[in-house]
Amino acid sequence: MENLLEKIIKEEKSEELGRLDAINIVNSLFSELLERERDVLTRRFGLKGDKSETLEKIGGLHKLTRERVRQIEAASIRKIKKLESLEGYISDLKQAVHKLLAEHGGLIRRDYLLDILTVIALELNSEKSGQAGDDKIRESYKNHFNFLISKLMGDDLELVNSNDRFTPSFKFKNNEVTHLEELADDLLNKVEGLKKTLNTEELLEILKKLDTYNKHQEKLQNKIEGLDIEPVFKSQVFPDKAALINGNKVLYSLMQAVKNLEQNRYGEWGIADWQEIKPKTVNDKIYLILKHEGKPLHFTEIANKINDIKFDKKKANAATVHNELILDGRYVLISRGTYGLKEWQK
Repeated sequence: MENLLEKIIKEEKSEELGRLDAINIVNSLFSELLERERDVLTRRFGLKGDKSETLEKIGGLHKLTRERVRQIEAASIRKIKKLESLEGYISDLKQAVHKLLAEHGGLIRRDYLLDILTVIALELNSEKSGQAGDDKIRESYKNHFNFLISKLMGDDLELVNSNDRFTPSFKFKNNEVTHLEELADDLLNKVEGLKKTLNTEELLEILKKLDTYNKHQEKLQNKIEGLDIEPVFKSQVFPDKAALINGNKVLYSLMQAVKNLEQNRYGEWGIADWQEIKPKTVNDKIYLILKHEGKPLHFTEIANKINDIKFDKKKANAATVHNELILDGRYVLISRGTYGLKEWQK
């Protein structure tokens, strides 16, 4: 597949990119279904960009029991799998997924794979690039890709559901990933022991110095075939340098897949429940803003930056931010309404 995937990414031709357009593929397949079957699958898998709906909710809309909705869902998927046209619709996507999975070491976080495919379908497609900033459209594409991969490509792939080591991730069926599990364990233990956030370059360097990396280095390198997808990683979806990701696909993919290892909004890595990774309070957010700005800010500026960066769906109120700055000893008043970090004075 120069292969198809690399050719599509390099040439960015709409007609070729369309062969990986999950929405078009699903719409073509769904044309073979009855209206109720289409509606059940659309709602169950969030194909309009919404969250997936429960069997109970869908049953209430159609005046059916939960069990009957479940039966319709299962029967509709079986119906699609029996279509003679199925392979023709999904063959290019299947090749692309297999190539991406191989290039990323045989295991790839589900959301990470869906992001890559969505960028290819939207941002590299001149006819659709204007839709790339619409969150609902992006979510719809991700959900369509997820449906196609998880429900129609199960003969070759399996979903590693969230376990002790990995977040939900795809891998080749029957392929061993014990070397990745060992590496994941050592990496997580190392980060926990350091007790500080790391940028991607630092984390990659730490990973490459682990004994388990040296032990499995040949196996990890054998997975790399040199697929150049740097244009994909230039999307704002990915917080790191495109060349860095593209040159370390296997290790970066592992970092993405390791359970409890997460990135914050600034692209820093750490343990998922650390305050600097997932700030829960306004105070946590204030600290992160000042730390990364590296200079004193007026409390209204801090509130605006918290809202702009969108740590979560909670909106920061300037008065609340000011109150936290006054009460917490980590912050010092520089001038009227302007605060900095006390640690800067050391």
